[in-house]
Amino acid sequence: MPPRPSAPGPAARRTGLAAVSLLLLTGCFAEGSGTSSAGGAGGSTDGRIELAMLQPPRSGLSPLSDDAFKLSRWSTAETLVRLDEAGDAQPMLATAWEQLDDTTWSFTIRDGVTFHDGTELTAENAAASLARAVEAEPAPRILDGVEMSVAAEGDTVRVTTAGTDPLVPQRLSSPQLSVLAPAAYEGTAVTPVGHGTGPFELTAVDGTSGATLERYDDHWAGAAAAAGIDVSFVPDGTARAAALRTGEADVVEAVPVGQAAQVEEDLLEEVPMPRTNTLYLNTEDGPFADPALRAAAREALDPQRIVDGVYEGRADAAAGLLGPAIPYATEGRDTDAYREALADRAEAGDPAGRKITIGTFTDRAELPEVAVQLQQQLEAAGFEVELEVREYQYIEADALDGDFDAFVLSRATVLDSGDPVAYMVSDFGCEGSFNLSRFCSGAVDDALTAAEQAAPGEERQEAIMAAEAAILAEDAAIPMLHERVIQGEQDGVEGAVRDPRERELITAETAVSE
Repeated sequence: MPPRPSAPGPAARRTGLAAVSLLLLTGCFAEGSGTSSAGGAGGSTDGRIELAMLQPPRSGLSPLSDDAFKLSRWSTAETLVRLDEAGDAQPMLATAWEQLDDTTWSFTIRDGVTFHDGTELTAENAAASLARAVEAEPAPRILDGVEMSVAAEGDTVRVTTAGTDPLVPQRLSSPQLSVLAPAAYEGTAVTPVGHGTGPFELTAVDGTSGATLERYDDHWAGAAAAAGIDVSFVPDGTARAAALRTGEADVVEAVPVGQAAQVEEDLLEEVPMPRTNTLYLNTEDGPFADPALRAAAREALDPQRIVDGVYEGRADAAAGLLGPAIPYATEGRDTDAYREALADRAEAGDPAGRKITIGTFTDRAELPEVAVQLQQQLEAAGFEVELEVREYQYIEADALDGDFDAFVLSRATVLDSGDPVAYMVSDFGCEGSFNLSRFCSGAVDDALTAAEQAAPGEERQEAIMAAEAAILAEDAAIPMLHERVIQGEQDGVEGAVRDPRERELITAETAVSE
C-alpha cells in the first residue's frame, strides 16, 4: 500500500474520522478532499492499525459491563481461558484446570505474566479481580443467576459454585471476567487504562470519540506485530463505510448492508453471526395455539425470499435455530435421531382467513421490512395479517405478555459462555424468562435439562441438537435466517479476526502492510 505524504498522530486521525462522519451526516462529504482513493492506502503508515468501531463506550470501558467486549476485541484485557471455534475452553492466563468435585474447580495461573503497570500476575490478584466481578451489582451477564465464590490457593485460583455447573471454564472466558491489575480497582470505578495483560496497552480514552493503545513489548506470548491501535467510535453506518472506502480506516466494524454496494467487494468480509431472525408463535392463546395452524405458518414461509429481498443475499436461510456460526449445527441435523424427532410434526391446517397480529420493532432497521414480507407470504397462504411496529422499549412488555399472535425477533443464540443452552432455556423452557412463544412442553424441558447437564464437547453438542429438534418438532417458533455482519478490511490488513462471537478482532498477529 503506498504511503501518504505524512502520518498524522492518533488524535488527528480520530478527528479525521469524526469529520468524515459529520460531513456525511450534513450531506457535505465529497470524496478526494484530503483522503486516499478507494482501494488505496489504509489509515496507517507507521505500523499502527486504524480501527473504526460501531458503538462508543456506554460504561466508561468498565470490564464489568458490555464495554468489556471492546477491551477483548482490542487484545488489551485477557481472561483465564479463551474459547476456540467450537466453543471449547482453551488456556489463556490459566494454563490448566481441573474439577475437584461437583462444585469446585481449580485453575493454575500462568507464570511470567505482568500487567501493563508492571505488577506481576499472581493467583491472589487474579482471584481478587474475579471476586470483584462476582460481587458486582448488577452482576456481569455471564454470572446472572450463578452463585460463585473465588479464592487463591497457592498458584491456583479455586472457583466454587452453589450447584454443579459443567460450564465454569466457559463462563470464565467471558470478557466481563477479564483479569486486571489491583490498581484498576482503587477508585470508585474500575479503570482498565494501563491495567490489562494483553499484547496492547490501553493508554488513553477520549470519551466517546476514540481510544489509543500501544504495543506492550513484555507480553507473556511475545510482542505484537502492530505498533498500536488507534480506535475511532463511528456510530453512523454511512460514515463507517466511507472510512473504509476512502482509506481512513484499516478495519471497520459492521458495514451496513445498505452501504456495502458503495464499497469495493474485496474490502468486505462477511462473518456468520450466532444470531437468528425468528418468528415466535404464541402457542398459548389465539390461532397458533393450534399446532395445525403453526404448521401452516411454517409451510407458508419462504426464508430465502426474505434473505434475497431484505438482506440482499447477505444472510443465510435458516435450517434450524442454530446457524453456520455454530460449527456442529449443520452436521448435527444430518442424523437419524434428528430427522426422526421432526417426522411427527403436525400437518398444516387451513388458515381459512384467520386473523393474526405480528409484532416487531424499529430498532433493527431490517425487521419492519421482514415483517412486511411475512405479511405477504402468510396472506398468500390464507391468513389475514395485521402488523404492529414500535420501538423495542415500547413493545417488549406486550410481547412477553402474549399480546401478539406472533413476534419477529433478531435473537442472539449464543450467550457469553459460548453455549446456546441458556438461550434455549430462556426462550423455550416452561419457566423461561424470555418465552415469547408462551410455550411449555414436557418433552422439550426434558431435552433442555439433558443439555444443561451434559459435559462440554461432543456429548453436550449432541444434547443441544436433540433439544433443537424437540423445539422445532412442536413449531414453537419458525427460524427464518441467520444474520451475518460485514467487516471491512483494507487490502494490506493481515490477521484481523472474523469472530462470530465478537470477542476478538485485533490480535497480536494483526498487521497492516504499507
